[in-house]
Amino acid sequence: MLQLKELKKEYELINEIDWDMTPEEAVRLYLEWGNNDCTGGKYAIRSKNDVSHYFVVNTWEKVPKIYLVKRTSDDAKELAKFEMPEDINANFLNHMGNLKGVYPVKGNVKKWLQKELGCI
Repeated sequence: MLQLKELKKEYELINEIDWDMTPEEAVRLYLEWGNNDCTGGKYAIRSKNDVSHYFVVNTWEKVPKIYLVKRTSDDAKELAKFEMPEDINANFLNHMGNLKGVYPVKGNVKKWLQKELGCI
């Protein structure tokens, strides 16, 4: 599994990241095919070859981790795993009420991550 330092060198993979994909949307698209609005919306899964790369923040461990996930209709693979800076982590946990779960990257976490990966 890649660390942030290694991920920074994976330019093709970075270009594949869908910064708007959320864990909920990925499940709806890839695991609940019959629950999709195929007439509109940004996303549509057309075949088993479709894939999405997106980040999530997992707060189930003592120290939350960011994961880069590759999702297909067959499975989800964690490609990278790393921590956020302490100040961003504390702000994120406070904003989420210190609840355990898996969350999309947004706000300060997203801005920090995009800057780290050279996307902004």
